[in-house]
Amino acid sequence: MDGNKPIETAYRNEEPATPPGREEPGGEGTQEAGGMIGTVKEFGQVAVPPTEPEIFCITIIGQIEGHIVMPPHNKTTKYEHIIPQLVAAEQSKTVKGVLIILNTVGGDVEAGLAIAEMIASLSKPTVTVVIGGGHSIGVPIAVSSSYSIIAESATMTIHPIRMNGLVIGVPQTFEYMEKMQERVVRFVTSHSRISVECFKDLMFKTGELNRDIGTAVGGSDAVAFGLMDEVGGIGIAMAKLNELIALRGAPAETGGLPQ
Repeated sequence: MDGNKPIETAYRNEEPATPPGREEPGGEGTQEAGGMIGTVKEFGQVAVPPTEPEIFCITIIGQIEGHIVMPPHNKTTKYEHIIPQLVAAEQSKTVKGVLIILNTVGGDVEAGLAIAEMIASLSKPTVTVVIGGGHSIGVPIAVSSSYSIIAESATMTIHPIRMNGLVIGVPQTFEYMEKMQERVVRFVTSHSRISVECFKDLMFKTGELNRDIGTAVGGSDAVAFGLMDEVGGIGIAMAKLNELIALRGAPAETGGLPQ
């Protein structure tokens, strides 16, 4: 055998390996990044981080969209996106608590109540944080959690139920609106420390809102009225949620079994 002749092997035509730290176009890293960008774009939500799977964060921003699709220039939160996320968080074996961040102007009453009822019915600890605003039907969502926090500069607008668009001018229409309003009042007062009388006084107060009746309640006032539990931000919210998670996982005094 000629010693100068290179030895041919079955591997000489193979492509060189990809250098470490580089991903081929369309590779796993690119697909994961593309999927995350698409999730953020469509839902405003990222996947639960693998490093801290205990807390799942949901954002409710803009206008809460119900059965009627809003114009494309409106910033909206679709309730058909929020409800499946809440169901997934409830079913997840790794998620131990849910953090809900609100900055909403309100929106569809029934859609907002549906989200609020879903949050209130979760078996896992929940904490809501109102930043910017938790107006109108955002109020029931804000108080639906295990513990509610509002930023010092945030506000919550409390006003009667209103309708826009075509309204049939019959007494039954106004009776329906009154019953829907009572549903909101009953939910808010049963999930917070505010009394029915105080909440209705804020709802029907005149002179504060331009061309309207109602009240814009600031952060510290919301706590003073008993509507929210504490003034704070994301740090306090995370600490409180971790505290609730720890309490939920603590053994019972009588049986020694996890709660």
